[in-house]
Amino acid sequence: MQFVFSKFEFASIRKLVSFLCILCVLCVSISAQQWKTLKPGIEYAEVRREVSGKDVNMNLLRLDLKKVRLDVHHAKDSAIGTETTSSIATRHKALAAINAGFFRLDTSQFAGDPDGLLVVDGNFLSEASNNRIQLIINNKPTITDVVMARTVLSQSVRLGNETFGVAGVNRERKKDDLVIYTPEFGKMTLTGNEGVEAVIVKGNIVSVSTEVGNTIIPKNGYVISAAGTFAANFTTAVKQNSTVTLIRIWADLPVELVKDREKLDAVAGVPQLIQGGRINITWQDERSSKAFVETRHPRTAVAKLKDGKFLMITVDGRTDASGGIGLQDLAEYLLTLGATDAMNLDGGGSTTMFVNGKIVNHPSDKEGERKVSDAILVTLRK
Repeated sequence: MQFVFSKFEFASIRKLVSFLCILCVLCVSISAQQWKTLKPGIEYAEVRREVSGKDVNMNLLRLDLKKVRLDVHHAKDSAIGTETTSSIATRHKALAAINAGFFRLDTSQFAGDPDGLLVVDGNFLSEASNNRIQLIINNKPTITDVVMARTVLSQSVRLGNETFGVAGVNRERKKDDLVIYTPEFGKMTLTGNEGVEAVIVKGNIVSVSTEVGNTIIPKNGYVISAAGTFAANFTTAVKQNSTVTLIRIWADLPVELVKDREKLDAVAGVPQLIQGGRINITWQDERSSKAFVETRHPRTAVAKLKDGKFLMITVDGRTDASGGIGLQDLAEYLLTLGATDAMNLDGGGSTTMFVNGKIVNHPSDKEGERKVSDAILVTLRK
């Protein structure tokens, strides 16, 4: 018997076959994961699969945000410094955790400075940069809302009739710069003696020092530090005025988060992977590189799922046992898991997942688990 199909019928059959192939991939992906319930609202899975010709090992956490809460914590609960993900999680009695944002990785006193926006309990510890995608967390009484967006922290200080734009928060002051230092930075500003620094408590200027640096940061205030081209005009302004008004604008914050801005957590990643159920890898917008996207690395990522749950994933790499993954392959895999929105976090040697008191993935550094800047912690909702 011979069957003859019209062009319309043939096109319809092709679409059906394509749909069935996608469905098969999805079913295989989900059935292979064998989720294990660790606690109410916390499911864990270990996956080994071939990706673009190499085997990779993945660890996944699927979270019910009505039963757990998410929190961002910086190493040592400060604005700089480093600490292992497992240590951060253990100190805060978390059931699970992953490493989070990119950071300054060196041996200087500024190691651990977040590379992008970092907000903990509404406190701005680091400014946004390079239009990077951000995970914003709002822990409500009965549910945790998560949003992936690009927001901008804008700060300025007004002294009399003059307004000065703030370039940075809690980071190394550069040659021509104006930086605010809050108590989370540490005891002192760690600055050189070529600038001017004003100590502010409750809006009042309590002291001004020039060409001294390394000012003590008050526990109930902050320090404004100016250097280079900023220093001359700022010096004149602080000598002529006794009060300072700090103007802080968190721009482009999604409407549903505006009223809760004083208690939000936020951490930046690079780049966005999925938006609105479609792959959208925005490395160019975020000033990353094609090589970073395409090269197989260990990866850490998060995703919102269609069913309202939240996914954390780590992918091991740089070993014979696990070859790492490029971001296109990672995004495609996340789609099969039902991701509607997803973003990449710091990876490489930083990639770590901590579950039930132990590290469950295999960090790629020869020394073992790397000290990082910050982590996203999972605890049961009380």
